[in-house]
Amino acid sequence: MSKRRKSQRAAEATPKREKVRDVFVPRPFEGLVDEPEWIALRELVPAASAPLRLTPELVEEHGDRPVTLATVLPMAAPAITKPDGRVLIGLQRHQQSGDVSRDLADALLCALRTEPGGQVSVPPLPGPGPRLQDILVDGPLEISMHDGFEFWLDPGAADDPGVQASLERANAAIYPTVKLAAARAAYWCQVPEKAHVRWVLPEDEDIALDALSRLSVAGTLTLGDDTRFAGMFRAHGRLVPVWDLPEDVPATDWEEPVTGFAKRYAEALEEREPLDAAGRRARQGLLGRQLTLR
Repeated sequence: MSKRRKSQRAAEATPKREKVRDVFVPRPFEGLVDEPEWIALRELVPAASAPLRLTPELVEEHGDRPVTLATVLPMAAPAITKPDGRVLIGLQRHQQSGDVSRDLADALLCALRTEPGGQVSVPPLPGPGPRLQDILVDGPLEISMHDGFEFWLDPGAADDPGVQASLERANAAIYPTVKLAAARAAYWCQVPEKAHVRWVLPEDEDIALDALSRLSVAGTLTLGDDTRFAGMFRAHGRLVPVWDLPEDVPATDWEEPVTGFAKRYAEALEEREPLDAAGRRARQGLLGRQLTLR
């Protein structure tokens, strides 16, 4: 018998392991009122938090435990329970499956099943089950921006020298970020030697891209003098345009330019005619400057 035939028979005789199904969900926050803000907090914002409301069924089962969404938790933990019953859920963590919403919902449910103050155990893969859209009372996120991660800590915890040193290391990684009032899910940030405005657009990608292309043809894609449209990236099914800005101009000075751009963008969205040749060229140029964040 040939070696190939033997290997085929061996394979047939070996029990097959059932694979865990991992379906990629391109828009995990679809259906949530503040989908762009969920995306921004996951991809753009270093330190922020927002309270979440559980469905009445979960409150009845687990009690009315306060739940807080955090951009990131210590050691990128998926969830933490506090001795007083509070639950913190980390949005920026290593993705375990193809569905961020399912991952976060599973972490939250595991935390609710954990005694207050206990160590939350979250499985590597959540498997089928409820998603955020199933276990939260939906509504606009009430976002609090933070200069540091002190909001992680219980009162007095920072008095511990080890905790203080760890907190200082975490805070050192934070770059200044300001939530702009000019548009929902728009943020100014300052990184070494440059500043940006980044805005998670709420519209479908094709619609948003056509509007940006029209503005590009019209020469109104920037935020004013000394600014540059740097490009955009795709994050969880939405487009995020990015502008380069002078680093010495404070965040508050960009409210008016972003308001003006948002008005031009809204007008471009109203255009119903197909893109002309110049618009199609501009669209291809924008696509060539696009990155994708899964």
